[in-house]
Amino acid sequence: DGASDPTETRPQTDAPTCSSPSQPPAVEDDFQFLLCEGCRQESPNLKLLTCLHTLCLGCLSKNKPVGQCPVCSMAIPQASGIPDMDNLLFTNLQARLKVYKQITSHNGPTCSRCQGEAALVWCCECEEFFCAKCFEDHQWWHKKKTHKVRKVEELRTESAHQFLEDNRKSCNLFCTSSSHPDQSRICSIYCQRCEKALCCSCALLDNHHAPFRDIRGETRRRQEELSSMDRELRRRRDGFEATYASLQGEAARLEEEQREMRELIRQRVEQLVRLIRQEEEELVGLVEARQEQGRQELARELRRVEGVLRRMEAGERLVEKMSLYATEQEVMDMQPFIKGSLQELQRLQLPVAMDRGQPGDLSECRARLQAL
Repeated sequence: DGASDPTETRPQTDAPTCSSPSQPPAVEDDFQFLLCEGCRQESPNLKLLTCLHTLCLGCLSKNKPVGQCPVCSMAIPQASGIPDMDNLLFTNLQARLKVYKQITSHNGPTCSRCQGEAALVWCCECEEFFCAKCFEDHQWWHKKKTHKVRKVEELRTESAHQFLEDNRKSCNLFCTSSSHPDQSRICSIYCQRCEKALCCSCALLDNHHAPFRDIRGETRRRQEELSSMDRELRRRRDGFEATYASLQGEAARLEEEQREMRELIRQRVEQLVRLIRQEEEELVGLVEARQEQGRQELARELRRVEGVLRRMEAGERLVEKMSLYATEQEVMDMQPFIKGSLQELQRLQLPVAMDRGQPGDLSECRARLQAL
């Protein structure tokens, strides 16, 4: 496997073909979070909104009204209604999950090169399957590089979660400079001043870069920063949930009060028969008008708090999946965006549950009833 020298991992040509797993793992239910939150379908074009919900281009292009998230109703800053940030984590996980489904399929994967022979090994760096012959060519071509290679038969025994975790590339960050050979382009240094990853050559030759930090330490720091923010949001979420429950209770109380008042109006008005039918309609209209304002305010507040809760759920889920499955490239690309969204959530204040619809609001209606 990847722990040994790649030249020593050549599979035997007479090795038996991969057998079907005795109990195929249930993949679909465990990875529902990878689907578009609008159409619940897989898509190679997933966009990450500032509210931390993930939608495909198809749902965003059909979204009405344009410029707001269809899940939580938060505004989308871009005028086109299409966010700039791709959800690289979910897109890449979908691709890796397809590889796992190939491995665990009944017939097993075929060689990525010759397209004919059954695959015996999987190269995690090249992300390709190889038969015995093509694997020998692969080892000769990459004889100076250490590629993590694993047997397909071993991978079939793993769960989808284990496969995704074990096959994260150790480093897939490359320097953007073209002034040095390819073998020195892998980045291992992070410049805190420029806030970008560098290779050793750029760090040594350009004295404008400083101070430095190990790229792995920087990705670790970013993951820890997101985790810390996530823990703080979890604590604040209790307050929002309590407020949401209070608003729901207030809405139910207003509905009950309206129902009771309408019943009282009907009982009183029926005693006066035709002569006061017009008065009955006026009283019912008065109650509904007074209650409608409170109901609308509550509905707006409920939608806003519900949207915040959904954003928090999306943030928790995204940070959790970043911690489990994100590569360093994905962390470097997505962390600042996610951090900004989480900071915005942290700045939100709990809404004050105003006491609406007091009995005094119906005093005019009660006075007219007393007069009748």
